[in-house]
Amino acid sequence: MGQINAVNVDIAVVLGRSNLPMAQLLRMGRGAVIPLDAGVHDEVWILANNHPVARGEIQINDDRIAITVTRAADVYDFMAGGNS
Repeated sequence: MGQINAVNVDIAVVLGRSNLPMAQLLRMGRGAVIPLDAGVHDEVWILANNHPVARGEIQINDDRIAITVTRAADVYDFMAGGNS
């Protein structure tokens, strides 16, 4: 168990996705807004080492943002770009 506790895992949260033409992406500068395919109450993807492991909800408390895990991730849904 000691060896497992020593392993670091990179956690990332995907808020949404967007499909943009490369020309538009290259024109973007500071302050540019990228529209995402997600809504305010949609679940987010939780990735461990770039692999989907769970879904979650955004929690905002004062000036802190956290994610509450709601269920296990469906890898095939993630690869398809799904939001279900």
